[in-house]
Amino acid sequence: MSYSLDDLLRELVERDASDLHLKAGQPPIMRIRGSLVRSGHPAMSPGEHQNLLLSILNPERRERLESFKEVDLSHYVEGLARFRVNMFWQRSQLGAVFRVIPYKIRTIDDLQMPQVCKQLAMLPRGLILVTGPTGSGKSTSLAAMIHHINTTKRAHVMTIEDPIEYVHSDQISIINQRELATDTHSFADALKHVMRQNPDVILVGEMRDLETIQLAITAAETGHLVLSTLHTVDAAQTMDRIIDVFAPEQQAQIRTQLATTIQAVVSQTLLPTADGQGRVAAFEVMVATPSIRTLIRTGKTHLLPQDIQTGADLGMQALNSCLLKMVKEGKISYEDALAKCSNIQDFIHSAHMLGVATEATLHA
Repeated sequence: MSYSLDDLLRELVERDASDLHLKAGQPPIMRIRGSLVRSGHPAMSPGEHQNLLLSILNPERRERLESFKEVDLSHYVEGLARFRVNMFWQRSQLGAVFRVIPYKIRTIDDLQMPQVCKQLAMLPRGLILVTGPTGSGKSTSLAAMIHHINTTKRAHVMTIEDPIEYVHSDQISIINQRELATDTHSFADALKHVMRQNPDVILVGEMRDLETIQLAITAAETGHLVLSTLHTVDAAQTMDRIIDVFAPEQQAQIRTQLATTIQAVVSQTLLPTADGQGRVAAFEVMVATPSIRTLIRTGKTHLLPQDIQTGADLGMQALNSCLLKMVKEGKISYEDALAKCSNIQDFIHSAHMLGVATEATLHA
């Protein structure tokens, strides 16, 4: 074998890449600043490739891989980093993707998250959702919010993750982290028992199904701060996605529960920096005001963007406004912002009003 898995992961971190893709018959491929780059390593034989991946699985994980044909787990290299791993079968060959999870937890300020996120993390109860497409940094943002709680508030934090990514060390708070398959069978099972564990804050890695969503909302209703994620692009879509999971005859009740419990939706997307040396997140923030709660309860979620646009004094911000500000500050290019904006016509109009498009064109 020409290289070891630890050697590849070390190279991944050294090259500041985010993901390692391993596929039988192909050289290792790394995602660097959002783009896939084939490494200079030769492809392994199918046998070597399979042995390389199976070497990090314990018997329980191997059994799960055989039974379900895929498995999620975490892997760490001492002194380097932790990695979130998904292993799967494709065309009768084993494949895997490794995502870098740094040991050091970045703060809300490090990530340039909106400052209102610090206030949201201090809330005593309710539901906070961090949303965005796969790979947009939702887990990193949630870890930053949990870290803020850990360093500023005496609280008992229970996390349910698949798998555990960032490992928190107790500071002012007590943090217990549970991993699916290792520490609990499912998000729903863990949530059914979490009330007996005397939590103040509950982190649910992902609201994947109806039962998990219902239990998370119930936990928020009963006086806990619940943080979780969804693969939605903005606040309006997030509300609709949650409500649409339920049967039509349940939706009125869920709208009422959601309107009561929701505290905020923070939606994010990653863009390449203007200098091409990294990536930076742009955010939309919806904070639940009486007006927003009324829109959710009455099913008028399509009007949420208007309230977000006018709620800057409460810490809210629209995605387009955030993107335009980042273009004006030279953090990202106009073209990349245009590709990620929520409404192209509104974005172009606002850009011209601010003179951003003209400046971007001149610099291009």
